[in-house]
Amino acid sequence: MQQEGNQQTLDTFKKLIDIMNDLRAQCPWDKKQTLESLRNLTIEETYELADAILERDGNEIKKELGDILLHIVFYSKIGAENDWFTINEVMESLNQKLIYRHPHIYGDTKAQSATEVEENWEALKLKEKGRKKRVLEGVPKSLPALVKANRIQQKVRGVGFDWTEREQVWGKVDEELREVKDEIAQKNSHEDIEAEFGDLFFSLINAARLYDIDPETALERTNKKFMQRFNYLESQTLQKGKDLHKMSLEEMDVIWEEAKQFDKKNH
Repeated sequence: MQQEGNQQTLDTFKKLIDIMNDLRAQCPWDKKQTLESLRNLTIEETYELADAILERDGNEIKKELGDILLHIVFYSKIGAENDWFTINEVMESLNQKLIYRHPHIYGDTKAQSATEVEENWEALKLKEKGRKKRVLEGVPKSLPALVKANRIQQKVRGVGFDWTEREQVWGKVDEELREVKDEIAQKNSHEDIEAEFGDLFFSLINAARLYDIDPETALERTNKKFMQRFNYLESQTLQKGKDLHKMSLEEMDVIWEEAKQFDKKNH
């Protein structure tokens, strides 16, 4: 049964490749695309996938994964046209990487936890193909700052640069919060205050990581929660014939508390 499923997957993938070849040869839009023109579209599709994952919408996740797969095939087609690489080489390179970086599965290395796997992964990346790579070399420059901070901290943890006990991070968070308050109290420059806020955010992201919380996901869930509650506030205000601009904060707070209760009932 599994063998039949594998063959069906191979047939479906071949059909996708054939369709890509047809589109590249015959469709005016597909013919004019380049790596650069696809780049922003790929970023957009990635964020759409991220939204679907947060919503836990299986059907949308499936659709967005299809869009991402299309882009992978599209880039590979362009790569083949330029004699850079083929889709087969992309997959073979990935296979080799996965086998090399999972010696606890395909070799004699022992790894009893996800943390050990991550540490081995980062160590192997530094030794890969004899390259002299710096620890933070693989962090993309264009990552959003919050995601980048989390990735930086994951990278340095891979070489042992981390707190010995996760509870220790709260001392750093408290220290950075005090420094923000001191900069504000002393009415220092905007740049100095900004720098201290950056340090505070970095320490909070570090704390989240240590407690196995993805900070990007946590913040986005809070964004969604705030938007839902504010939309409730706005709709209730309109129903009562009031204007938000003319309401006091105290009046808004009453409806805001209703929104929080409404949230609890619906989750």
